[in-house]
Amino acid sequence: MAVQAHPTPGRTRPGRPPRRPRPERHLLPYLFVAPFFVVFGVFGLYPLLQTFWVSLHDWDRLAGQGAWVGFDNFTRLLEDSDFYTATFNTLSIFVLSTVPQLLAALGLAWLLDRRLRARSAWRALILVPQYVSVVAVALVFSQLFGRDFGIVNWVLENLGVIGAPVDWTADTWSSHLAISFMVMWRWTGYNALIFLAAMQAVPRDLYESAQIDGASRFLTFRKVTLPAIRPTIVFTVVISTIGGLQLFAEPFLFDQQGNAEGGAEHQFQTLTLMLYKYGFINNDAGYASAVSWVLFLVIAVVAAVNFLLARRSERR
Repeated sequence: MAVQAHPTPGRTRPGRPPRRPRPERHLLPYLFVAPFFVVFGVFGLYPLLQTFWVSLHDWDRLAGQGAWVGFDNFTRLLEDSDFYTATFNTLSIFVLSTVPQLLAALGLAWLLDRRLRARSAWRALILVPQYVSVVAVALVFSQLFGRDFGIVNWVLENLGVIGAPVDWTADTWSSHLAISFMVMWRWTGYNALIFLAAMQAVPRDLYESAQIDGASRFLTFRKVTLPAIRPTIVFTVVISTIGGLQLFAEPFLFDQQGNAEGGAEHQFQTLTLMLYKYGFINNDAGYASAVSWVLFLVIAVVAAVNFLLARRSERR
């Protein structure tokens, strides 16, 4: 009895040409990702290039394009003392608000990850600052940090920390602290929920193994939880860096004059406030575009440094 031979999978029958892949199968993945690149090109890449083109001109925001000046706006910016003051203020407020914010968010997420009564209610409550308008937040904190009738000064005086009321808007460090507290109050709960979602994905077997080995809660958090959620920590650090260096609403509303000067001596004027001042008050779009490009480069460098440090820590 003859046995019929079957063709081996993956091989073509003799005399039949091999099948060619259909062109649409190669194009299909690109069609799926094309909307992102279209949106990015229209709302991201084009404004970025247009801003750079404007920065090379003496461009009035109302009159339109002016004379070609090349890199004179950047040279003028690097010679402007207000630019260095704004850069220092931006980095100072960023550090004072972001580092404690992320540490507090980690602590809150760790507490909410435990078995607590009404856990859903607590998780919803930490998002309340996100529902409140930033204008309302700035008004409330301006009253809290008021010089004459502010609650913060009243508490510090009763505790004996200060002898006289502090004018929080008059000094560099006091204004930076007040704005940092405002930023922390708004964003700590948001980052805590991101950390909590990552902690929920950690396998519970790891915690049970650590408990059997006799590890304490703090040691379990340091040896099990933190390494497991390290990618999420890197993500929040990078996102917080981008948002912290673009800080605008809080210092703008904290200024009682509302002229984007950041105080009488620019003690809390950030780079975005400086950009807004020259672009929308002085109508100097060319100089404002130069400020925006330098801000873009600062954010890119700081975000890259954070990312590289996080990757280096992960390798260790």
